[in-house]
Amino acid sequence: MTAPGSRGARRARARALHAIVQRPWLALLTSFTLHVVTGFLAVGVHYGILYGLLSFGVAPVAGSAVGFVGGAVTRFLLAYHHVFTPSQSLGVAGRRFLIALGLQFVGNSALLAALLAAGLSVWPAQIVTTILLTFANYAVYRLWVFR
Repeated sequence: MTAPGSRGARRARARALHAIVQRPWLALLTSFTLHVVTGFLAVGVHYGILYGLLSFGVAPVAGSAVGFVGGAVTRFLLAYHHVFTPSQSLGVAGRRFLIALGLQFVGNSALLAALLAAGLSVWPAQIVTTILLTFANYAVYRLWVFR
């Protein structure tokens, strides 16, 4: 039996996903679904950190920024190993992810700040921000980071 995180297990998942590629719409749906599911885990890390920092009196945007980093690390590892079938090495994908992460960091902070300034409270504003960034992030990951 192959260990879940082993190279053999990753290759088996890659072969299974490759079989799905025969139906492009199904491959896209499967990949996006995995992106969303693993995204829930990353969001859990992000929000958990934000919640903890808010309880210590950290400002909402600063707390969200720190939580974003924790969620991003979680996202990268799950995306590289379980969602996409990268053609690049971990190092190349990691560098691309850092560039995408920088853009996402700015987008997350700016959108959250704008929604807070518009009168939304912290949690609804952060949830709207997360939903909107989910679609943009998937496109960037699929088309560039893990290509």
